[in-house]
Amino acid sequence: MNKIYTFVFFGIVGSGKGTQVDLLSKYLKEKNLSEDVVATSTGSEYRKIIEKGNYTSGLVKDIIERGELQPNFLTISLFANILISSLKENTSFMVDGFPRTIEQSEAFLSAMNFYHREDVHIIYIELGKEEATKRMKLRGRSDDTDEGIAKRFEVYENDVIPSMNYFKDKTGYTMHVINGEQSIEDVHSDIIKALNL
Repeated sequence: MNKIYTFVFFGIVGSGKGTQVDLLSKYLKEKNLSEDVVATSTGSEYRKIIEKGNYTSGLVKDIIERGELQPNFLTISLFANILISSLKENTSFMVDGFPRTIEQSEAFLSAMNFYHREDVHIIYIELGKEEATKRMKLRGRSDDTDEGIAKRFEVYENDVIPSMNYFKDKTGYTMHVINGEQSIEDVHSDIIKALNL
């Protein structure tokens, strides 16, 4: 039986969203719950832009290094391009890293209306600052400096959390809060339970 699912993952950097997106994609395929699953990450699209080494790449890289959010116009257009190129009528769709501002949330809502997605699940992997900082330091990425991390927390609290809360009273949107302070397997099984899969 093929159901069409739409999942949006929220969580601070280090909460393991990407890992959970991969695990959930695999689960849907293995259990034959959905025959076409697309997992999208605006972050990986930005990494592709940086690899191009052009004028835009340099500007995008500067913003990442400062721990700030990319401009709305760019993030929304990347997201729209992902939808245009990979969404089919029966595609189950997972989003990581979008929306991250109220303006992006409005664009997301508009996109879901356009694609007749009336049952959207928001998965919020909750993780404390201390644990998130520890995990970021372990990754050892060049932008994971104390300053970069502090900036990301600030952006997360000021922009990302409000963009998630935007969906709270919206018809067709269900929010699931998952404890991210546990093992990868436990987070995954809590997500499966919350979604009733």
